Amino acid sequence: MALPSPGQDPWSLLGGFLFLLLSLPPATGTGGQGPMPRVKYHAGDGHRALSFFHQKGLLDFDTLLLSADGNTLYVGAREAVLALNIQSPGIPQLRNMIPWPASERKKNDCAFKKKSSETQCFNFIRVLVSFNTTHLYACGTFAYSPACAFIELQDSHLLPILKDNVMDGKGQSPFDPAHKHTAVLVDGMLYSGTMNNFLGSEPILMRTLGSQPVLKTDIFLRWLHPDASFVAAIPSTQVVYFFFEETASEFDFFEELYISRVARVCKNDVGGEKLLQKKWTTFLKAQLLCTQPGQLPFNIIRHAVLLPADYSSVSRIYAVFTSQWQVGGTRSSAVCAFSLTDIERVFKGKFKELNKETSRWTTYRGPEANPRPGSCSTGPSSDKALTFMKDHFLMDEHVVARPLLVKSGVEYTQLAVELAQGLNGSSHVVMYLGTSTGSLHKAVVPEKSSAYLVEEIQLSPEPEPVRNLQLAPTQGAVFAGFSGGIWKVPRANCRVYESCVDCVLARDPHCAWDPKSGICSLLSGASPSTWRQDMEQGNPEGACAPDPMPRSPRLQSHLQLIKEVLVVPNSILELPCPHLSALASYYWSHDRAPIPEASSTIYNGSLLLLPQDGVGGLYQCVATENGYSYPVVSYWVDSQDQSLALDPELAGVPRERVEVPLTRVGGGASMAAQRSYWPHFLIVTVLLAIVLLGVLTLLLASPLGALRARGKVQGCGTLPPREKAPLSRERHLQPSKDYRTSASDVDADNNHLGTEVA
Repeated sequence: MALPSPGQDPWSLLGGFLFLLLSLPPATGTGGQGPMPRVKYHAGDGHRALSFFHQKGLLDFDTLLLSADGNTLYVGAREAVLALNIQSPGIPQLRNMIPWPASERKKNDCAFKKKSSETQCFNFIRVLVSFNTTHLYACGTFAYSPACAFIELQDSHLLPILKDNVMDGKGQSPFDPAHKHTAVLVDGMLYSGTMNNFLGSEPILMRTLGSQPVLKTDIFLRWLHPDASFVAAIPSTQVVYFFFEETASEFDFFEELYISRVARVCKNDVGGEKLLQKKWTTFLKAQLLCTQPGQLPFNIIRHAVLLPADYSSVSRIYAVFTSQWQVGGTRSSAVCAFSLTDIERVFKGKFKELNKETSRWTTYRGPEANPRPGSCSTGPSSDKALTFMKDHFLMDEHVVARPLLVKSGVEYTQLAVELAQGLNGSSHVVMYLGTSTGSLHKAVVPEKSSAYLVEEIQLSPEPEPVRNLQLAPTQGAVFAGFSGGIWKVPRANCRVYESCVDCVLARDPHCAWDPKSGICSLLSGASPSTWRQDMEQGNPEGACAPDPMPRSPRLQSHLQLIKEVLVVPNSILELPCPHLSALASYYWSHDRAPIPEASSTIYNGSLLLLPQDGVGGLYQCVATENGYSYPVVSYWVDSQDQSLALDPELAGVPRERVEVPLTRVGGGASMAAQRSYWPHFLIVTVLLAIVLLGVLTLLLASPLGALRARGKVQGCGTLPPREKAPLSRERHLQPSKDYRTSASDVDADNNHLGTEVA
C-alpha cells in the first residue's frame, strides 16, 4: 500500500502509520469443514427474536411432549410435570404444574448408596407419553428407584398424582439420570429401551402395559452388550425399531469399537411356550453404517427420527452420528437417512452365527426353517425355530447410507425433521439440529444437490447440550429443552432479509419475497404466485428481475438507499459494511472503480478513508454470492469544503444523511464517534524497536566472533604445559542432568415466570 507524502501535511505520516497498522490481517480461527451457516446469531441477538420459558426452582427440562391438537406442550422436568399453552405468540404460558418428587426415604437410600444428594437423588422425568385423550403416562428415575404413574388430564390441565397410583418403573425408566433411554407408546403398549439395574450394566428392551404379555430381552443370551445405549424407538407397520450404539462383538479390533445398531421386535410377539418364556422371540439386530468413501465411519448414533412418506417418496429415518475418532483434533458429525425399505431388506437377509471354536462371527449358510425364524408370523414358533433364534439374532448385512450432511467441529445431539413446501409446490426436507454447545442449526436437503445450512442460532449463553427438540408445525416453532428452561424458536426468520436478493439467496423454503409490500414474508398455503423464490438455484438474477424498484444499468444491481456522509478534515472516516451472509465475498468500489490505495484501507470489512482530494463520490460495499454481485451498502461521501455534483444515474434513488464513526488525528470539527489507535501505534513501535535491537545484536556478534577465532589461531588458546588436550569430545563433556517439570490442570435462578429474550 502506498503511503501519503508527508511533505505537505504532518498528519499524513501519522495517518500512514495508522493505515499500515490497521491493514494487518486480524487473527482468525480456523473454522470447521462442511457447509457454513449463511447467517449466525449470537445469544441475545436482537435480529433473531426468541422466547424463553423458565420456572423458579425448576431444573432439567428434559422431556417434551406435544398434545394431539398441537396447542399444549407437556414438559417433564426435575420432580415436576408442566403443561404449557403455546397457542399465543411469544413466551409459552404455564397452564398448571404438578410436583412429583421422590420420597424422602428413597432419597436417603440413594445417598446411602454413594449417590449425590445434590445432583442425582431426585426424580428426573424420563418417559412422558400420551396414553389416551384423558391420561398421560410418565416414568422417572425416582432417586435410583424407577417409578411410573398415570396422570389424568382435564381440559389440558394436569391433575395431581396420588401416591397409591405410583407403580414400579423398572425396565421403563433408567436408574441413573445420565443414562440414555427411549420409549414409545404403540397401540396402548409401551416399548422401552433402558438400563434395568442400579449399576447400569444390564440393558433391556421391554414391552409393558396393554393386553399383550410383558416381554423383554434375555440378559443371559447376550443379545445386547452391557454398554448398550438407546437413543430412539420408532414404530412401523408390524414392528418397532430400536436405535442404539454398543461395543461391537463381531469384529477383532485393537481397541474397543463402538457401532450403531437397529434392533427389531414384532408387535404380535407373545413369547415362547417352553423356550424363551416371557422373552422376545422375534428380536433381531443389524449394524447401521453411516460413512463416506475413503473416510472413517460415523459409528456412534446420537438421535433418530422418522419422516413419514409423502405422495412421492418412501418413509425414511434420519439419524445424527458422531465418530469415536478425532480427525485433526476435532470431532465430526453427520446426518444419514435410511429408508425403511433398506432396513426391512436387511432383516430379511442372511444371519450371522458365532463359531464357538474360533470365537468368530461368520455368515450362516445352513437351511432356513419355514416360517422364517424371527418373522412376524401369526402362528406360534416351533421349539426348533426358537432354539435357532437364541444364537442367530445378528444379521449378516449392514444398513448403509451416505451422509447428507457432514460438519466437523460440531457435535449434534438432537434432531427434528419436517417437509416444507416451496412456492412452486415442491417439498424440501428441513432439519433442525441441536448441538452439544447449545446451538441450533437449520439445514435444508435439496433433492438434486448437497445440504446447506440456512442459519445457526446460539440459544444458550453458556455452552451446554440441547437436551430435547420438539417440532410444533401448527405453531411454526421448534422447542428446545435445556437445564434451565425451554427456548421457543420460530422456524423461520424471513423479516431479517431486507431485499429480494437477500431473500432469494437465503434459500429458506419457508420464506419468499413479496414484491408488492417489499418484504420477505413467511410462506403459507394461500401465498400468491407473484411472490419470488428460487430453491433450486438461489439465483436472484431471474427471481428478482421484474423488481419495481429503480435500477441502474451501469450499477447492475438494486440500489434502494444511498447514505450521505460528510468528510471531516483531519480525521479518518470509517464506512461500515454489514456482512449479511457468511457465504459471500466482499469488496469495495469507488465510483464503480477500485478504491484508491493511497488514501484508504480496509479493516474488518470497514473502509477507512483519509481526508484527501478526490476521496468524495460513491462508495459501495459489493457482495458476491452464488455467482451474483450486489451492493450491500452505498455511501455518497461529500466534503465540507467543496460539494460534489450528484451522479445523474442516482437521481431517483432515495438518500439519507448519516453519521459514521470518525477517528480524530488533528484539529477540526467534532466527531460523531472517537476511536483511539494510540495503543496499537505504541505496540507496533515497541515491537519494531525490539526487532531492530535484535538485528543490531546479531550484526555486532558476528565481527566479535571472528576476532576471537583469529586470536585463538595466533596462540592465545594454547593449553598449559601439564594439561593435555582431550582425546575425544565425549570425554570432555559433562553428563546432562534430567530435569522434570510438573503442571497442574487449570482448566439461581430468581427471575419471574417467562422472560422474553430478544
